[in-house]
Amino acid sequence: MIASKFALITGLTCGILAAQVKQVYVEPFTTKAGAEQLRNDLIAELRKDRSISLVSQESGAEAILGGGGEIWIRGYRSLNPRSGRSPSNGTPVYAGYLSVELRDSKGETLWGDLVTPSGGAEDVSKDLAKRIAKHVAEAMEKGMVTSHGVSLPQPTTVLKGAGATFPYPVYAKWFRNYRRENPNLEITYEPVGSEAGIRRLLAGELDFGASDSPEAIRDLAGEEGKYLLFPSVVGGVVPIVNLPGIAGDLQFTAEALAGIFLGTIKKWNDPILARANRGLRLPDLDIVVVHRSDGSGTSYAWTDYLSKTSPEWKTEVGCSMTPKWPVGRAAAGNDGVAKLVKEFGGSIGYVEFIYALENHLSFGKVRNQNGEFVGAGLESLAAATSRSVEIGDDLKVSIVNAPGAGAYPIASFTWLVVPAHIADDAKRIAITAFLKWMLGPGQAQAAALGYLALPKEVAGREDAVIGRIH
Repeated sequence: MIASKFALITGLTCGILAAQVKQVYVEPFTTKAGAEQLRNDLIAELRKDRSISLVSQESGAEAILGGGGEIWIRGYRSLNPRSGRSPSNGTPVYAGYLSVELRDSKGETLWGDLVTPSGGAEDVSKDLAKRIAKHVAEAMEKGMVTSHGVSLPQPTTVLKGAGATFPYPVYAKWFRNYRRENPNLEITYEPVGSEAGIRRLLAGELDFGASDSPEAIRDLAGEEGKYLLFPSVVGGVVPIVNLPGIAGDLQFTAEALAGIFLGTIKKWNDPILARANRGLRLPDLDIVVVHRSDGSGTSYAWTDYLSKTSPEWKTEVGCSMTPKWPVGRAAAGNDGVAKLVKEFGGSIGYVEFIYALENHLSFGKVRNQNGEFVGAGLESLAAATSRSVEIGDDLKVSIVNAPGAGAYPIASFTWLVVPAHIADDAKRIAITAFLKWMLGPGQAQAAALGYLALPKEVAGREDAVIGRIH
């Protein structure tokens, strides 16, 4: 059972706790605009915390705080004419993201965060700086996860993997950083989609696969006993939209999303959409639906949500990696869906959270079990995993449509799929060592890319399952 309320937006997981970091250097952020102002605002906020000592040179620091991303103006919110404020076209509504990390002197990530602008921020730099400083202080109170890389004495080893595009950004980062600690091991990964990756694993072409569907092996092979599933991180699937002229956040009910993807809701100003978005003037514009063309764990999570919340969807389409889509254009991978939505005005699709941010796309809020319209983010993903959920010995679990205040309803674990029997000693040692690293230092590297670290109960259960690899 998962029952703990773990720290929000800290990226902290099981691992060795380092001594309190005190001496911090804030490096320039790698943003396209406003980087120096953001750095100055962040330094000003951090100076308010007496437990943190800032240093002017990187050489004198115990840890370096920095990061990058992009912030842009999504549109303008009209001002109340009686307020007397200017300019007359309203205040800007910002979108974007900052990936922030605190690293030790060796460059290892101690803590990470993903920060997005709040809807009502009038000074976006100060708004971001305040929240980064707050989260850094909270993380420092709890301690940082240090690296404890596993030495691999065997000759150069290559592990080949393929599968889900959902977790690809964090997997690419993990495999790159892990090799830095273990140069004799190379891990390659092809983001070809869950179904294609698992089929290649079943055919013996890969050392591991990856999927956002816990049922991928069962659905494609029928017999599951030869493979073990390891949850790696938690992510969110978001409805992305390209609707010019709409600066506010669109809100979606399950009824609206099911109707759009069933093809029964065809216009953006449909009454069902209008009722959930009373403050917005929705256009009389055709809806262009975009969905995955490949067998996809992201599609599994999306259709799992629709099946649990819409009887009509459950009856007509159901939950699958390869659903029979009633309407829409098809694109391969999360990145392909994002690019197609970006191309067509009036379009809607679904992708993992970070793909929406990286492609400068608006993503809607979705109504949860509590009746709240909630946007994806580290806090709302944490809320979705903070309630008790059943998880079996096979480490399968669905957190889609989780109960609880503030829970984002289309949240999902994603899994690495590993053969239970690995005849090659070097590969068995290598993949076992990597999985243990993933559950420790690797978890601290997830938050900066918009993924939530695993609850400690899940990580603890996984650690025991690793011992079943033989």
